[in-house]
Amino acid sequence: MEFLWVLLGLAAVVIGLLAAKIFLMRKAAGEIAQSLGEKLRADTNTLIDISTRDRAMRALASQINGELRRLQVLRRRYRQGDLELKAAVTNISHDLRTPLTAICGYLELLEGEEKAPKAAEYLEIIQGRALLLRQLTEELFRYCMVLSDPGDLAPEPISLNAVLESSLAAFYAELTGRGVQPVVHMPPEKVVRRLDRAALSRVFSNLLSNAAKYSDGDLEITLTPGGAVVFANSSRSLSSVEVQKLFDRFYTVEAARKSTGLGLSIARALAERMGGELAAEYREGKLYITAYFPL
Repeated sequence: MEFLWVLLGLAAVVIGLLAAKIFLMRKAAGEIAQSLGEKLRADTNTLIDISTRDRAMRALASQINGELRRLQVLRRRYRQGDLELKAAVTNISHDLRTPLTAICGYLELLEGEEKAPKAAEYLEIIQGRALLLRQLTEELFRYCMVLSDPGDLAPEPISLNAVLESSLAAFYAELTGRGVQPVVHMPPEKVVRRLDRAALSRVFSNLLSNAAKYSDGDLEITLTPGGAVVFANSSRSLSSVEVQKLFDRFYTVEAARKSTGLGLSIARALAERMGGELAAEYREGKLYITAYFPL
């Protein structure tokens, strides 16, 4: 009987040790998971450190740290390459602006000269292509400036109602000229957020420009008390697949083939820099683009 109690005691000790081992391993696994998530989300050179002395868990942490080091190197290379690409595009677009302005000027002078009907037709085509190239160059320059200069925003308490009304007033002639009659819904109270006024106006202008291009003749704009601005318009020329690509750089659809494809990309970049979001969805033949600015 005494021998049985000894065996039970040994079994209890072994179970206790195993339980402690499992607890420590679970704790180490939790530390690794939490630390790995933090390292992936943050731009940091620190590595994973765990409290346990277990060889297997420390070997796992060491292997993950090796992958983190390689990821950090790749991240630095990507950022450096991205900065160099933005600088190159900015310089190229800036250098193109002067000769393009001269070309457009000479084309306007040439338009006043006598010319054969065929020459007039060719001149009109050249003017259209030159203006499109000029627009693309300007949008490229603005896009790169938006992405490469994160410190130029000046947040201040502003009313979304007022900025939206101002943007609509500035864009009303173009909308009606394209046959689009906007219907606006605003709450009676002011929706105030700390945002950059110029950047917010640019976001709204680009969204209104997008509505003018894609709308089948209607546009409904709704500002909610929670800080969401929804632009909704019918657009049979779009599909749900195309809508998911609207924010991609240089993406255009056939209905807006004269677009540079940068307007919505610029709007999203500006909204995100101000702490907001920009999303699009397609339901029952209508395009919904939502700009959300939380408190």
